Amino acid sequence: MNRDSSHFLLLNVGHFFDHFFTLIFATVAALALSREWGLGYAELLGYATPGFFAFGLFALPAGWLADRWNRDGMMVVFFVAIGLSSMVAGFARTPLQMGMALFVIGMFGAIYHPVGLAIVTSTWKNTGMRIAVNGVWGNLGVASAALVTGYFIDHGGWRAAFVIPGAVSMAIGVAYAWLRWPQVVAAVARRAVNSADSAPPPSADYKAVLIRVSAIVFVTAAISSIVFQSTTFALPKIFDERLQGIAAAMADAWKTDGNAGQGEVATMVGMFAFLVFAVASLAQLVAGKLLDRFGPRSIFMSAAVIQVAFFAAMPGLHEGMALAVAFGFMLGAFGQVPINDFLIGKMASGQYRARIYAVRYVVSFTVLAATLPFVAVVYDNWGFDTLFRLLALAALIILAAVACLPRVLPTPAPLAAPA
Repeated sequence: MNRDSSHFLLLNVGHFFDHFFTLIFATVAALALSREWGLGYAELLGYATPGFFAFGLFALPAGWLADRWNRDGMMVVFFVAIGLSSMVAGFARTPLQMGMALFVIGMFGAIYHPVGLAIVTSTWKNTGMRIAVNGVWGNLGVASAALVTGYFIDHGGWRAAFVIPGAVSMAIGVAYAWLRWPQVVAAVARRAVNSADSAPPPSADYKAVLIRVSAIVFVTAAISSIVFQSTTFALPKIFDERLQGIAAAMADAWKTDGNAGQGEVATMVGMFAFLVFAVASLAQLVAGKLLDRFGPRSIFMSAAVIQVAFFAAMPGLHEGMALAVAFGFMLGAFGQVPINDFLIGKMASGQYRARIYAVRYVVSFTVLAATLPFVAVVYDNWGFDTLFRLLALAALIILAAVACLPRVLPTPAPLAAPA
C-alpha cells in the first residue's frame, strides 16, 4: 500500500473511531453501570448529554485551528487526544468523573468532521466517492460500538471497553504522525512564508450563487439531521412494535430448547435493525459514485423523493411490509448523507474549507442532540405513525430546497499562488 492509500485509510479509521468512541458509553451504561453504580439508565444518559453538545460546538474552534495551523497536525491531535480521553473514562469512579471524561471525548471528537472531510475533499479528485467511502467507515463505527463494547464487558469488564480502544487510537495517532509529518512541517513553513498572501475577491455572481448554495446546505443539513437521528435512534423501537410476528417466527425457527422466549425475539428485532442499517449504508457508495458523474442536484432530489414516498407509506404497516418500507426510507436517508459535504467541498475556498465544514457540523450535531426530545414527545403523545408523517413533510421541505440548487456548480475563486 502506497503512502497515498495509507493516508486515506487512516482518515477512514479516524471516522470509524470518531463515532465509535462517542457511543461506547451508551452500551456501558445499559449493560454494566446501571447495575454497578445503582443508577437508572435515563439518569446515566444525562451525564453523556454535555459530551454530545461538545461534539458539535467544538467543531468551530477545531475548523478554525485547522485552517490557521495545519489539518494533518490536527488529525494527530484527534487520534492521540480522543484515545487518551477514552482511557481516562475507563478509570472513572463516579458518574461526575465519567461525565467530565465524556465531555472531553466529545470535545476532541469534534475535530474529525471539519478537519478530516476538509482533507478528503482537498486531496483527491473523485470527491463524491471518497466522501461516501469515508461515510461508510463512520457508519461502521456506529454499528460496531455496541458489539465491541459488549464483547469487552463480557471479556474483561467495562473499563477495558474504554481503555483498549483508547490505546489503539493513540498508536494510530503515532502512525499518522509518522506518515504525514514531512507534509505537516512543509505546510507550516509555506503558511509562514505566504502569510501575507490572500485570495482575490470573488465576483458578484459567484458570491450570489455561494450565498444561495450555502443557505440550501445549512437548511437541508438541519432538516436531514432530524430525519437521520429520528430514524436511526427510533428504528429498534419501531421494529419492536411492528415486527413481533416475523421476529417470533424466526426465533421459533432457530430455537434449540423448544421455547423461543422474549430474549430470542429481541435478538431477531436487533438483527433486523442491524441489517437495515448495514444494507442502507451502502447507498452512500452509490450516491458518491453518482455525485461524481451527475452532480448533486439530481441525486439530492432523488434521495428526497424516496424519503417522501416511503415515509408517507409507513403509517399503519406491520411485519413484512413495514420491514420493506423501512429499507426504502433508510436507503434515502443514508443516500443523502454525503451530498452536503460534496457541495461544501466543491464550493468552499480551500483556505476556509475546514471552518465551513465546522459550521455545517455545529448545525447538524446541535439538531441531532435536540431531536431526541422531539421524538420522545411525538411518540408519547401520538405514536410513530405521526412521526412518519412529520418526517415525510421534512423530506418534502428538503426536496423544495434542493430544487433551488443551480444545475451546474460554479468553480470556487482561485487561491493566491504560493510564493
